[in-house]
Amino acid sequence: MRKSLIVLILILITASIWAQKKKKNDKAEPAMQETAKPIPVKKDTVAQKGTAAQINPLTQHYAIKYSLALQWNDFETAKDALYDLIVENQGNDSIIYDLATYYYQNQKYPSAVLVSQELLKRNPKNTGALEISAVGYENLGVYDRALQSYESIYLLQNNSTVLYKMAFMQYRLKRFKESTTSADILLESADLDSLKVNFTAADNKPKEYPMKVAIINLKGMVSLEQGDKVSAKKYFDQALALAPDFPPVKENLAKLK
Repeated sequence: MRKSLIVLILILITASIWAQKKKKNDKAEPAMQETAKPIPVKKDTVAQKGTAAQINPLTQHYAIKYSLALQWNDFETAKDALYDLIVENQGNDSIIYDLATYYYQNQKYPSAVLVSQELLKRNPKNTGALEISAVGYENLGVYDRALQSYESIYLLQNNSTVLYKMAFMQYRLKRFKESTTSADILLESADLDSLKVNFTAADNKPKEYPMKVAIINLKGMVSLEQGDKVSAKKYFDQALALAPDFPPVKENLAKLK
């Protein structure tokens, strides 16, 4: 929610400066609004030519409500203020994105997905909305839609971490050839050695492991699903040699017995 908060605070500062100048009957030109980057206001709230643009009173009211709610950790009220701000500023995507983020952070994935889809109608290349859509669909178990979102992000960013997510989505959808291709591309990527993934270790605490271990384990999982236990064991052994305490590979080796 930081982006909109900053914008809204700047709106209030701009309004405050303008009000002070008016009170003092200062005839100097008002400060350039471009420096504040305010939320666009409706045409009927703009003063006549030659005077400073007025701030929509409702926008100002909801901005204060939003700021105070965040200050006092009342996120439900902050969410309500976001809805109010969206009604008054329907063309501002950043406020809608903040609402999608709120739903995502609070694990309200259906709403997070629906709000992100509204943003994607406006801009299909909005990577923030695509990320919320992908993770939201994944948590809802709608893996085909999650994969579509991850694929869109990958086309825009060519990001190895996104391709890693794609490989596992393809595996879950039993698109084994695609999953293997994604895994092979990752194993050849220049940044692979620097990439890490989190898994729950034996002590039930999250631990970082090299992404390479997870990818090799994935190739073993694909082989096992296809009935090739010899290749599966080979991949599982490779992964185990790199990370002897990697929980998923231990579980997969147990399935071979």
